[in-house]
Amino acid sequence: MISKEFLKAGHAPTLFSAFLYFDMSFMVWVLLGALGVQIAADLGLTPAEKGFMVAVPILTGALLRMVSGVMVDRIGPKMTGAISQMIVIAGLLLAWLLNVNSYEGILALGVVLGVAGSSFAVALPLASRWYPPQYQGIALGIAGAGNSGTVFASLFAPSLAKAFGWSTVFGLAAIPLIIAFVIYMLFAKDAPDQPAPKKLEQYLSILKEPDAWWFMLFYGVSFGGFVGLSSSLNIYFNVEYGLGPVIAGFFTAACVFAGSLVRPIGGGLADKIGGIRTLSIMYVVAAVALVIMSVKLPSAYATLGVLIVGMSALGMANGAVFQLVPQRFRNEIGVMTGLVGMFGGIGGFYLAASLGVSKQALGSYQPGLIGFAVLAVVAFVGLTLIKRRWRTTWGAAIADARI
Repeated sequence: MISKEFLKAGHAPTLFSAFLYFDMSFMVWVLLGALGVQIAADLGLTPAEKGFMVAVPILTGALLRMVSGVMVDRIGPKMTGAISQMIVIAGLLLAWLLNVNSYEGILALGVVLGVAGSSFAVALPLASRWYPPQYQGIALGIAGAGNSGTVFASLFAPSLAKAFGWSTVFGLAAIPLIIAFVIYMLFAKDAPDQPAPKKLEQYLSILKEPDAWWFMLFYGVSFGGFVGLSSSLNIYFNVEYGLGPVIAGFFTAACVFAGSLVRPIGGGLADKIGGIRTLSIMYVVAAVALVIMSVKLPSAYATLGVLIVGMSALGMANGAVFQLVPQRFRNEIGVMTGLVGMFGGIGGFYLAASLGVSKQALGSYQPGLIGFAVLAVVAFVGLTLIKRRWRTTWGAAIADARI
């Protein structure tokens, strides 16, 4: 999929910088989920409080993606990303120095970590603007594979917390972020053909486009499912199967790694067979996996297998959505990335919070999982309804890209 033509078409140092920035940002965005078992044990949290704790950074990141998207179009993606990284690094260092050890303090840190979640609306336009339409799927798939940062959080945060205490992990997490920030400032460049800044009403006018709402729904399901599960699985494996925080982190890391690894494959497949066809398949697979998971399989390993399939489907769907978005809204890619990313985060907040609420109210995670599977089916039906119009209108005008 990565051909010589692709390597010549854009700017590889910027693509790598966008990936690394996204990767490290996602690592800390889900940090509270990775530490959730240990924090909840020390603070005596209820299931609903656990769900809300891991959901706060997701919701904050979702809301800030729209702000970041507008900033990208106003001051450029590189400067927007630099500001965001400095805020997150400062927040982590402050939490470490103050030794945050209360539920309220953790929620406040979650709001700051939400700024890291807004990196999606920066990294993708930073990479996208360097590449022509026929390479959008693979370019944004590579940049978007930065969601693999959630793997590092699940792999290392529980072990570090066991050795040094979970508040110390906040300070340790700032170290790779500082390294990524230096690389970003040295190698990332804004593309030369930046769109002219628009007035605020021009940004809001995009909400009048029905296609914008369709994309928000589609990403709300695909990315919402991915990040909601990424933030919740440590707690899920601990509660449902009695796994310790470190082993639960390993299980979560395996699921997240699968979903992250295949995001570029999803984008590349969408380039080959079309984003609509790729998305349709992945929504069906994800819905089936969530339903199977909801019945609580007899072993953690069986659940792990189902989750790897489901997370892979969601990861490929993420790549496929962003093969389509730049084809339809290339001149508005900054604000559209913010809008679509915002709804992706809202979907993740809904899933993480609903799992905690359903466990506390009904004693089972099943209602939350079934509810999200239904949303995947709704997305599939929506694609079926609009695919003909997309292919015969804006899709027909793009000679070099598959819709």
